[in-house]
Amino acid sequence: MDATCTKPNLLDLDRPGLAGLLTQLGEKPFRADQLLQWLHARGCDDFAAMTNLSKALRERLAQETEIRVPEVTADQQAADGTRKWLLRLPGGSAIETVYIPETRRGTLCVSSQVGCQLNCSFCQTAQQGFNRNLSTGEILGQMWTASRLLPPHPVREKPITNVVFMGMGEPLLNFDNVVAAIRVLLDDLAYGLSKRRVTVSTAGVVPMIDRLREECPVALAVSLHAPDDALRDELVPLNRRYPIAELLDACRRYVAGDDRRRVTFEYTLLAGVNDHPAQAKALAKLLARVPAKVNLIPYNPVAGLPYETSPPEAVAKFRDEVLRHGLVATVRKTRGDGIDGACGQLAGKVLPRQRRSTHVPVVV
Repeated sequence: MDATCTKPNLLDLDRPGLAGLLTQLGEKPFRADQLLQWLHARGCDDFAAMTNLSKALRERLAQETEIRVPEVTADQQAADGTRKWLLRLPGGSAIETVYIPETRRGTLCVSSQVGCQLNCSFCQTAQQGFNRNLSTGEILGQMWTASRLLPPHPVREKPITNVVFMGMGEPLLNFDNVVAAIRVLLDDLAYGLSKRRVTVSTAGVVPMIDRLREECPVALAVSLHAPDDALRDELVPLNRRYPIAELLDACRRYVAGDDRRRVTFEYTLLAGVNDHPAQAKALAKLLARVPAKVNLIPYNPVAGLPYETSPPEAVAKFRDEVLRHGLVATVRKTRGDGIDGACGQLAGKVLPRQRRSTHVPVVV
């Protein structure tokens, strides 16, 4: 964190946190409801405009707190409407946020860390190493900024209807800040999203999956990418700590007791590595006892890495084999052609190497 940021950032606080701050200032806790609405539902960053707060409180908030959001340093838009922002943080780090519009929904993909420490062998973000966790305010700042920059949608009440933690970083390794941000996303006085419209995507940090179920059970996605431990050890090194059997047990626990819930398993197809029909059959067998749907992702090649995109016919054969075994499977449409669409591409171009740290061991 930048040493010059000395005032409390109001975006770091959920409703109880704001109530605590206001109590310290001698105000009634209900003022937190009003302040939360100004900050998030209305996207206001001008204390003077918060007219249902007393003038004295507005002046004190302006003197003793701040509303600090990431700085937009690049704004790219593809022909399909996908929009990607590069955001600069205190200290010079950079993260990415992506908006993906569809007919019935608009999805915001947010980052949870600067870089990533999991070192997945095919991932662009992994090439940047790990710098630090994002604060709650830096996570919410992505939603706050996108909500202000996106124009009103002609049909939907709000441009952003879904939030996915699938940007830079492993969200479950920044658990407290991610969950605090989710609570604001779910708060009716802030963004009012339902739990099924917020998705946490993890590479498989098993203890934190259980904790998420206990504390904030939103939708869960798992980056699987392989049907067996030998290959997954190579592609997702975290698998050596939490192998597939343990991971799937945690997934079953996550959705237990709710027949409507499923875990989404993300499977990036790498040509000649994990895209053979026999591997599709193995994947279907593996997931047979888990309430699941499979999201097949054509690989977006990364310069310097030895992986290639699976041919369309291989993708179709893989999907059909999974479907033939009774699982729900879809192929993710490629979005953001013409911009740096893959996770980490844009930040990787601008993040100075001297600010990147090396990969660090995962301790959970």
